[in-house]
Amino acid sequence: MFLRVRPSQPKIDDFLAQSRQLPLSYQPIGIAGLAPSEFRIDEVRCKLGRGSKIFTSAKAAFLSWRQFDLGWVELFPRGAPIETGTVVAVLVNHLGFWSLNGCRIVYLIGDRDSATQFGFAYGTLTNHAERGEEIFEVSIDPTSQEVSYHIRAASKPRATLARVGYPFTRALQARFRRDSLAAMQRAVSPLMVRDSE
Repeated sequence: MFLRVRPSQPKIDDFLAQSRQLPLSYQPIGIAGLAPSEFRIDEVRCKLGRGSKIFTSAKAAFLSWRQFDLGWVELFPRGAPIETGTVVAVLVNHLGFWSLNGCRIVYLIGDRDSATQFGFAYGTLTNHAERGEEIFEVSIDPTSQEVSYHIRAASKPRATLARVGYPFTRALQARFRRDSLAAMQRAVSPLMVRDSE
């Protein structure tokens, strides 16, 4: 849904209520890992630090959706549970207009008590400008103790505006990934500073 002004909270709530009834806009679940040829695959990873304290902090940030604390992107409902079936709305401010996009968490990676990894994939609903699936994951390497944040997405444009403005859409996707990595680094940076002292 494309809008000329920022939607009010009641409008966002209505969008979420309608989104809960919608199907995914793609098949099959799991395409971000399968990498089908008709979808564009993007993948980025960053180091967040080392050790179990950083991993615990990264999981806590993840459960609070801190990877979406970007300023120009907002996620609703705030504090949505990271569970299979949860529906969220992603509000994006770009070039003086707004878009509201529905997604559903389609599977989890590990669980919140896992000692090595935790994450989820969400898939686009039929009211999303794109079609595809995105994986978000934090992990710790048992040997090196390096903690990483990883995003992998399979996407293609669905809405007419997304298709017409495909180069701009690709630039926004790249900006989201870059800013999301930075948001997770900020989320754990106070702990990294304390650990290095």
